[in-house]
Amino acid sequence: MKKVEAIVRTNKLDSVIDGLETIGYPGVTITAVKGHGKQKGLEQQWRGNAYTIRFIPKVKVEVVVMDEDLEKMIDIIVRKARTGAIGDGKIFVTDVADAIRVRTGEVGDRAI
Repeated sequence: MKKVEAIVRTNKLDSVIDGLETIGYPGVTITAVKGHGKQKGLEQQWRGNAYTIRFIPKVKVEVVVMDEDLEKMIDIIVRKARTGAIGDGKIFVTDVADAIRVRTGEVGDRAI
């Protein structure tokens, strides 16, 4: 099992979730996050004044996925979240040692 953490633009969240549902992963955890990458924020003009937005709002989507579905999931997230502009996000993949469904006590693959 792998844990996929995708940080994407907030306006791309629905598209990403729809894509994940099409490959059989309706269960996700969503967290509102803020941060910046190499661009170190945005500078915008409003009424003639320059404002720096240091931390840009994003959404973190977390899903635990079976090993055999990992590449398919990454492909869906990239296709649904990509705009081609700086700030499209990142995807991180980590190993999951085990999973336990609290309600039933199922463990491993059956708990997903």
